[in-house]
Amino acid sequence: MADAENTLYIELAGGRVTVELLADIAPKHVERVKTLAAQGFYDGTPFHRVIDGFMAQGGDPTGTGGSDLPDLPAEFTNQRRFVRGTVGAARTSNPNSANSQFYIMFAPAPHLDGQYTIWGQVTEGMEHVDAIKRGAGGSGMVSNPDKIISARLASAS
Repeated sequence: MADAENTLYIELAGGRVTVELLADIAPKHVERVKTLAAQGFYDGTPFHRVIDGFMAQGGDPTGTGGSDLPDLPAEFTNQRRFVRGTVGAARTSNPNSANSQFYIMFAPAPHLDGQYTIWGQVTEGMEHVDAIKRGAGGSGMVSNPDKIISARLASAS
């Protein structure tokens, strides 16, 4: 294993997804994810918005797109691009509004480059991300969505 302190295991119904946390380019976001994972915050949270060929979004306990956590400042970078397996911070139209939510890319999305914070990259288990239930319509909202079983740092496993 590369770095247990910067490796996140997301357990899904189909199996484990391993995410390399990119603390060098998004230290505030990675610290938030580590804190929330240690608290069990992500356990049982749904992938409430899933758009085929684009991304799966989760990390909100209510499944409505909201969270009462304080917002984080944007940590945009030109070092990384949104490619298959990239994990980015979801936010509103305000670049400094990310908090707990994230999304995992099914495919490259160059239009997101430099516009959203990238804090991780799937290194194993992308086939389990591919199996997440898709939403209907343009919004991608999912009825009876798939959920994260647990999310923990490798160092805590």
